[in-house]
Amino acid sequence: MFKQILNRLPKKPSKSAENRDGGSSASPSNASTSSRSSDLSSSRSGNSSATTVSGVTSSTRGPNHGNRLPQAVNVMVNGNAAVFPYENLTSFKDVPSAEKQNLFIKKLNLCCVLFDFTDPTKHLKEKDIKRQTVVELVDHVSSANGKFTETVIQEIVKMVSLNLFRPLTAQPRENKVLEAFDLDEDEPLMDPAWPHLQIVYEFFLRFVASPETDAKLAKRYVDHSFVLRLLDLFDSEDPREREYLKTVLHRIYGKFMVHRPLIRKSINNIFYRFIFETEKHSGIAELLEILGSIINGFALPLKEEHKLFLVRALIPLHKPKCIQMYHQQLSYCITQFVEKDCKLADTVIRGLLKYWPITNSSKEVMFLGELEEVLEATQSPEFQRCMVPLFHQISRCLSSSHFQVAERALFLWNNDHVENLIKQNRKVILPIIFPALEKNARGHWNQAVQSLTSNVCKIFSDIDSELFEECLQKFEEDQAQEEEVKRKREMTWKRLEELGGMNAASNEPVLVSRKTMPHSPSG
Repeated sequence: MFKQILNRLPKKPSKSAENRDGGSSASPSNASTSSRSSDLSSSRSGNSSATTVSGVTSSTRGPNHGNRLPQAVNVMVNGNAAVFPYENLTSFKDVPSAEKQNLFIKKLNLCCVLFDFTDPTKHLKEKDIKRQTVVELVDHVSSANGKFTETVIQEIVKMVSLNLFRPLTAQPRENKVLEAFDLDEDEPLMDPAWPHLQIVYEFFLRFVASPETDAKLAKRYVDHSFVLRLLDLFDSEDPREREYLKTVLHRIYGKFMVHRPLIRKSINNIFYRFIFETEKHSGIAELLEILGSIINGFALPLKEEHKLFLVRALIPLHKPKCIQMYHQQLSYCITQFVEKDCKLADTVIRGLLKYWPITNSSKEVMFLGELEEVLEATQSPEFQRCMVPLFHQISRCLSSSHFQVAERALFLWNNDHVENLIKQNRKVILPIIFPALEKNARGHWNQAVQSLTSNVCKIFSDIDSELFEECLQKFEEDQAQEEEVKRKREMTWKRLEELGGMNAASNEPVLVSRKTMPHSPSG
């Protein structure tokens, strides 16, 4: 009975059984390794399709990026070590035209083998063979004079996917925070595999841009999954890779119309995650640069989808602390929207006011620069809708003790269009900003700010001296009232001190008559 029960329990497989059944999960099986080695060998001899090489590379893809080569070239066959040479293939010029497509596919298969570029001393010959092969592929795609077949397109996308789509390695930083000043001090992480990756990117870029690439056929393989994985690579810390990605994605957006909504939506999602969750992403500037070109091509009237993108993604991008990394590209996108539809100016300006920095002076200077660009594209009706809250904020900037903030705010009057808008609405604007102007003119510590303030005051005085005098008179009255309130407050404190001193010895409570308490003016 017990023997029957024990026989039913699962037995621990022996080592020979593991070798027979494919091995344990901790290490690759001899069977699959043997399959990979035979695949690589047949690929070398030219009798295999790219699917066999995919067995080599796809089985080695994963976190252990550095161990790909030993699994692909140095393999185990029946428990014994065997090395299969990685050899160059015949040049395209040495084969007849009828054989070029087959040779092209064989070369693509050869390039599907991945190498470890973190160790520059390993497999130098094989790496050089692969580099030469990819360069040949670039030249062949550039000079193609016939439509790429579906098989060729499939192999191209597979080879590009295996080489480009990989786990990104983050640069180790202690307490890594995406502050602009921190990133300026840190050197960007340069991928040691870039000399190889660059050629692969160039190859794919030439393929996408080629007139011989049929978009209807290629979209089956350059599909949604491919585009999403390409977008993931924008988080690479290597600026050279992001620059190539920017060009490639822009080409895909132009050639594959079916992918356009997906690309816009996916970029949206990257922005949402960056703004509201991580505030960490290396490729925001490049994505915004692509969007700037896309927005420039939007048809009029703007779709509601595009307006929502402005409100929900672009305007909130002013919130992160590291805005300096991408502000130039963001400002261009925002301005493009206002130039496309001037009615959006009120929405944009109120959005800027919502995220206006309080304690970050350098960020405040950037906001003022962007504000000027937006105002330059703003028409009078939209300006009037937002001018009251806008100039309350500008008044605070004029009063800033940081001279660059005050100076940048005063530079708004150097823009002819902005100056005209202010002149047309001076009766509303001047009373708001006059106290800040007058205080600057009387006592700002920076001489340049005082000089610019005097110029602005002269503009208002020349165009409407009566309004200027009214504002000056009201300012002086308000100053007198403030002085009176201040004097009464000081008298009250002085009286409290005297009463406190008189009753200190007796510990009696001090009562102050209401007649000695000043009343602050209402309103």
